[in-house]
Amino acid sequence: MATDTLKSTSSADSATGGLRRLLLDNGALTALIVLVIAMSALSGDFLTTDNLLNVGVQAAVTAVLAFGVTFVIVSAGIDLSVGSVAALSATVLAWSATSHGVPVLIAVLLAVVTGIAAGLVNGFLIAYGKLPPFIATLAMLSVARGLSLVISEGSPIAFPDSVSHLGDTLGGWLPVPVLVMVVMGLLAAFVLARTYIGRSMYAIGGNEEAARLSGLRVKKQKLAIYALSGVFAAVAGVVLAARLSSAQPQAADGYELDAIAAVVIGGASLAGGTGKASGTLIGALILAVLRNGLNLLNVSAFWQQVVIGVVIALAVLLDTLRRKAGATPVAGASQGGKGRQAATYGLAAVVTVAIVGATSFLHNGSSSTANPKVGLSLSTLNNPFFVQIRSGAQAEAKKLGVDLTVTDAQNDASQQANQLQNFTSSSLGAIIVNPVDSDAASNSVKAADKAKIPVIAVDRGVNKASVDALVASDNVAGGELAAKTIGEKLGGKGKIVILQGQAGTSAARERAQGFAQGLKAYPGIQVVAQQPADFDRTKGLDVMSNLLQAHPDVQGVIAANDEMALGAIKALGSKAGTSVSVVGFDGTPDGLNAVKDGTLYASVAQQPSQLGKIAVDNALKALEGKKVEETIKVPVKVVTEENVAGFTG
Repeated sequence: MATDTLKSTSSADSATGGLRRLLLDNGALTALIVLVIAMSALSGDFLTTDNLLNVGVQAAVTAVLAFGVTFVIVSAGIDLSVGSVAALSATVLAWSATSHGVPVLIAVLLAVVTGIAAGLVNGFLIAYGKLPPFIATLAMLSVARGLSLVISEGSPIAFPDSVSHLGDTLGGWLPVPVLVMVVMGLLAAFVLARTYIGRSMYAIGGNEEAARLSGLRVKKQKLAIYALSGVFAAVAGVVLAARLSSAQPQAADGYELDAIAAVVIGGASLAGGTGKASGTLIGALILAVLRNGLNLLNVSAFWQQVVIGVVIALAVLLDTLRRKAGATPVAGASQGGKGRQAATYGLAAVVTVAIVGATSFLHNGSSSTANPKVGLSLSTLNNPFFVQIRSGAQAEAKKLGVDLTVTDAQNDASQQANQLQNFTSSSLGAIIVNPVDSDAASNSVKAADKAKIPVIAVDRGVNKASVDALVASDNVAGGELAAKTIGEKLGGKGKIVILQGQAGTSAARERAQGFAQGLKAYPGIQVVAQQPADFDRTKGLDVMSNLLQAHPDVQGVIAANDEMALGAIKALGSKAGTSVSVVGFDGTPDGLNAVKDGTLYASVAQQPSQLGKIAVDNALKALEGKKVEETIKVPVKVVTEENVAGFTG
């Protein structure tokens, strides 16, 4: 009896330990299953074919970047430059094919060569220059991004139609980016498991000195490893640009962090020696499912960043626990191990399908909300102007009984494309979009049009796509007004500087165009400097401080928004409002207060709250099948100390 009891206890302990080891060895897969089940239970829009394909498309670019980063992390390195290299490669392709007539095939090869070159420079600096990988790739991050801006002159470049098909679908339903992701994933898995360089990565990451003493040419291998990372970054950049129909100089900004997070979440260790392509794919899918699901659940974009940060921290904690528990390393596996791994994935798929199928009954037959649903995708919420658009839209939506979902693209055209895809695949009745870039939003708007969802553009139009209405002020006309205001204030002559907006955005281009046109009427006005300050107050302060060193006798400043104008005022100190006149743009609350104080001479006010209000009104009309005007212009107004008291915004 005692023996039976002992065997029973031992079996139970063995089963518990086996389950614990299984969960630790497959923590990322377990997390993905839990996320899919949770999102399926919480949102009836999650478990649809269209939305699941959206998740795949949204994971594609991050996954391809992350496959390349996997090589680097397995070898105990890091690559912070992949996002910038992706943007540079896409820019080289678009620039060579459209501006210089290079055949598309050769242009694609040039893009890949650009990625290889960037990777080789990284590898050379690390292997032969003895620079830490963090420093070398951080330098390349800045160099590649700068070259992208130089080549494109800060503006998006249209992508060749033959390459833009990479952003389309096959058979009308299977997205090409997903196919590219699968192909690149299989290639990464083959390199890691079946090639000499793949085995070298694990050896270098496990113990670089031991690898060198065993005869491995570590320096040359590092060159090859970083070159491979550059190739994958180039492919990711081409796929991303194809989705946006244009090469954006600011594309993939911050994607290196997502790529590294995907690799770590997938089970790789930053200490090197472990990692696999399948884990990286799961990590990228986790990030995509999180963002997609949180968008569908109308979770604030700010909280989404918090959630993703927590997930990354938990992934690293799980890696630590796995090591302490002596879990199976993920560097490689025997044939038996691979068989067990395949069985694990198969079992996970069966369990997921069964539970998700059960949770789908929670949504079957459920009554939909009586309120009409509208989605609002804003280019950013880090700018008071767009916060006011949101406030006006939310107030009007509450008044009209509209269920309004607001997302923040954080000035990332690809992130906005993802959000618009999510809107299209969910049960929204209408979409309001404030494009990060007018060209980049076109494919997403076309998809909404195809799904017969009304689209209202606010503040900026959408090129090469049909919208039901455009609610906007005229940025070019506003720029001309700003130029006229400063020209009249200075009596038609004097030295001024212009603080430009973020390169590559429609608003920055249009306002700069208006400034230039308006200043033609004042030949006595000399523009001594023009520099971008990215619509940011801190950058406005720094840029203006630098410009004052070279041009201390400046008499006027035009800023493409009030935030930069307020930064310039801080740099000018007592000169602001006395010897130097500053004109801003947008009419934000802080800007209007500065006008009252006399430090800001004028602001070209766009009445952003009215933009949001009118956009919601017209979205509801379009949703109900009523006729809406194609263009609704909200007049801009120059606000000075004389009329600021009566201006309500």
